[in-house]
Amino acid sequence: MKLLVRNLSRSTTEQEIRILFSNHGSVTECNLVLDQETGKSKGFAFVEMPNENEAKLALSNLHETRVAKNRIRVKIAQS
Repeated sequence: MKLLVRNLSRSTTEQEIRILFSNHGSVTECNLVLDQETGKSKGFAFVEMPNENEAKLALSNLHETRVAKNRIRVKIAQS
C-alpha cells in the first residue's frame, strides 16, 4: 500500500520518515520529494508498505501527529 505523507517539516529527512513508519511495519520504499532546483524538501513524501494491515496501522497512528513541530497528514496515495 502506498501512503502519502504531507505537511512535513523542510528539515525532515527521508531516513527519519523511514524510521517513523518502520515502527509500524516493513517499509519497502520511501521517497521524499525534493525541489529539482534547490534540492530541498517540498514537504511531502511517499511511503510504500507491502502489508496492508501494517500500512493502515501506520496511517491511523501517524495521521495528525507532530513530527519536527509540524502536524503531518497521512493518507492512501492515489494511483
